[in-house]
Amino acid sequence: MGSQGGFGQSKEFLDLVKSIGEARSKAEEDRIVLNEIEALKRRISEPDVPKRKMKEFIIRLVYIEMLGHDASFGYIHAVKMTHDDNLVLKRTGYLAVTLFLNEDHDLIILIVNTIQKDLKSDNYLVVCAALNAVCKLINEETIPAVLPRVVELLGHSKEAVRKKAIMALHRFYQKSASSVQHLVSNFRKKLCDNDPGVMGATLCPLCDLITIDVNSYKDLVISFVSILKQVAEHRLPRSYDHHQMPAPFIQIRLLKILALLGSGDKQASENMYTVVGDIFRKCDSSSNIGNAVLYECICCVSSVYPNPKLLESAADVVARFLKSDSHNLKYMGIDALGRLIKTSPEIAEQHQLAVIDCLEDPDDTLKRKTFELLYKMTKSSNVEVIVDRMIDYMISINDNHYKTEIASRCVELAEQFAPSNHWFIQTMNKVFEHAGDLVNIKVAHNLMRLIAEGFGEDDDNADSHLRSSAVESYLWIIGEPKLPAVFLQVICWVLGEYGTEDGKFSASYITGKLCDVAEAYSNDETVKAYAITALMKIYAFEIAARRKVDMLPECQSLIEELLASHSTDLQQRAYELQAIIGLDAQAVEIIMPSDASCEDIEIDKNLSFLSGYVQQALEKGARPYIPEIEHSGMAAISNFRTQELQESSLQGLRFEAYELPKPTVSSRIPAVSPASSTELVPVPELSYPRNTQKVASLPSISRSDPSELRLQLDGVQRKWGRPSYSSSETSTSSSVPDKTVNGVTKLVDAAGAINTRTHYTSYDSRKGQVEISPEKQKLAASLFGGSSKTERQTSATGHKAGKVGSHVAEKPQVSKGVDRSATEKIVAQPQPDLLDLGEPTVSSGAPSYDPFKQLEGLLDSSQVTPSVNHNEAGSDKAPDILGLHSETAGSGSGSGADASLSSGLSNLTIKNAHEGTITSYSTQFSKGPNTKDALEKDALVRQMGVTPTHQNPNLFKDLLG
Repeated sequence: MGSQGGFGQSKEFLDLVKSIGEARSKAEEDRIVLNEIEALKRRISEPDVPKRKMKEFIIRLVYIEMLGHDASFGYIHAVKMTHDDNLVLKRTGYLAVTLFLNEDHDLIILIVNTIQKDLKSDNYLVVCAALNAVCKLINEETIPAVLPRVVELLGHSKEAVRKKAIMALHRFYQKSASSVQHLVSNFRKKLCDNDPGVMGATLCPLCDLITIDVNSYKDLVISFVSILKQVAEHRLPRSYDHHQMPAPFIQIRLLKILALLGSGDKQASENMYTVVGDIFRKCDSSSNIGNAVLYECICCVSSVYPNPKLLESAADVVARFLKSDSHNLKYMGIDALGRLIKTSPEIAEQHQLAVIDCLEDPDDTLKRKTFELLYKMTKSSNVEVIVDRMIDYMISINDNHYKTEIASRCVELAEQFAPSNHWFIQTMNKVFEHAGDLVNIKVAHNLMRLIAEGFGEDDDNADSHLRSSAVESYLWIIGEPKLPAVFLQVICWVLGEYGTEDGKFSASYITGKLCDVAEAYSNDETVKAYAITALMKIYAFEIAARRKVDMLPECQSLIEELLASHSTDLQQRAYELQAIIGLDAQAVEIIMPSDASCEDIEIDKNLSFLSGYVQQALEKGARPYIPEIEHSGMAAISNFRTQELQESSLQGLRFEAYELPKPTVSSRIPAVSPASSTELVPVPELSYPRNTQKVASLPSISRSDPSELRLQLDGVQRKWGRPSYSSSETSTSSSVPDKTVNGVTKLVDAAGAINTRTHYTSYDSRKGQVEISPEKQKLAASLFGGSSKTERQTSATGHKAGKVGSHVAEKPQVSKGVDRSATEKIVAQPQPDLLDLGEPTVSSGAPSYDPFKQLEGLLDSSQVTPSVNHNEAGSDKAPDILGLHSETAGSGSGSGADASLSSGLSNLTIKNAHEGTITSYSTQFSKGPNTKDALEKDALVRQMGVTPTHQNPNLFKDLLG
């Protein structure tokens, strides 16, 4: 290999690493790596490459993949190296494939047999390498291939093998829990293994199992406590120590498990108190790993059944964390304090000044964690201070994601602990103004509902004062240069409902402000819609109060502009406003009553108010409404296969080859829908064969001029462009009309205020003789509620704290839905022409000529070549008329059974237009009377006025012989 470098690699590899490390740009690094890839592609495919050289090539491939480039050309060589008998090469191959491949790679199947063989090896290093690959590469499908051998390795003499076997079973459980569910008891057994490494590896799967089902492992509490006690007392070998801490990672895992088992269980928690207290006393807090164990102890104490001594020990540790100069320890202290106050809220008072220091710390991460703590400890006595600080912090940050989170928390706290509705409105104004459109629209609806409902008591003066203050604040805010759209919607709604209610502001002043909003935000249709509706309410209230309505010029110009708007919604609102202004006071008062926003609206889902109109129309001869699914009649005559064909032809794309058009003969009374004349109605291929032998062409007969020959293209499907038929043939749809179901939703957004009364102990400063500013002391007293006496006085004043939650609870929202019924027009049609195989035409009267007379002599039996229907056996067989009828009826074309039979008859002649020529193919059944005699008989029947063929089966039999 030439001169050797470090770690047994060649000088070429070391030069490659050095050149990449000295690269001054990403482009230069990519150039070096691409040159290396080209060289490896050439050299790795050479025959008889030495094994040691191949090992180096595989390592270079790993290095290339680590730098983000593709080395997939060498994956197969790494797989081959796992088959080698040399231990070093085999381990190198396993290392490479675990880095290169994933569990779904195509090459995994080539490794399974090798893994199975290596798991049975006598060399435990080979077994360990195979187990490493098992954890990374075996997927759910290949688990059964290696699972029995992995279970056997749980009893291996080497502790390293047992440990890796436990890890493999844990991985199998994560991949497919059902495949190893019967092996869960092995985890319990290995918890008692003599080797601490095997025992520590067993804690990981047990922790997952306990998280899912706590009650099944309550009996292991004593065992876990015993193990933790032995670890804390340094009974494990010194090799497991880390920075003089005895097996700290095993301790952390055991504390997590005990926290799960002791949650809400007093008996189980009592077994843990002693060992957790010993860890508090013995744990060294001078190292990071010692602080990590202490933090996990605090988490365990906050989860298990509360113990006063342990809570006191945890508070002392939190105090040390908060007093530390390290931001990491302060962060841990704030997080631990947030966990402890759930169990013991009075602990926060002991650390109020430390929390204030963290709140004013320049470190943004620590500040955010402190706000999370304040959010958890908010109550009615300190909600004003905390929300104000959160809003100030929200204004100072630019992160929209976190700003949205802060805004939602401010809204939640204000709804839950608001001391008064006036404060709630002012707080919401700040949140809307500074958070913009990041606020949920539901918050705006809740605010409007609160203003409408007021205090929820029979105190009209208080409600009027609340609305007046809201109107005044919004008139002051509306002058801001840029306001979010959601906030503007609230402002327009409040000004429209209550702008002129107290008489402080005139209608002209309010309407002028609303017109300014609509003009300033002309690009926002929603804001303009709210503004025009608010104008409508103000003018309606003025008219109902018998006051003269003086419309400002800018309002008039706004209405004229919206009357010609491209937005249908804005145009409709403008027309409604124009119509309301022209009504008298009594009508306007009925249409738009004052302060009716809180009234419930009853919806008549059955539209019973239209019953009189419907009855009157029926008496005048209107046809009753028939649901479309019943009108089509498909369900009664079609089987499952036909319905499936119908749905696919109407709703899905058609991918079959181009086909000849299938024009149908119109029925006697087809149902014509005004909007269905251009619909594309696919016609399925008929089952009986066609005769492909050419016969003499028959001249096309025009309805207007029998002597004129023209190409009839009516009814031919357009293959390009918009698909449609030019005929007026009705297409019946099998889809059921949509029906809107009105739902009633109840949204309850808030709860009542929670007034917690806690006896606080006096704060003992632990920062020495440092002088504390009066402002900080006052802020701390505001945040942490002061003494319990003051709080009791506050709660006893009868203040309407938390009233917002009950007001904000939404009433059922009722949406209007109307079932629309469509009626079909029935157009009388003449008797169908049985030989007119072109596109049917609706005519107003009877034809002026008899087409059968004109066809006499043109259709001679000598000119028509009879076609024989050959089946597979070569015997003659007449077509199945009933099958033809059922198949055609399911295609959806025509009207009912008329179209079905007509469609069957129309296929007797097929027209194919190609390059301006008309070639007619005639098909005739092998059995039956002379065609000319049949035509004469049918003409005689038509003259006698006999019913159509679908109503006269004898005539149908005569036609078909």
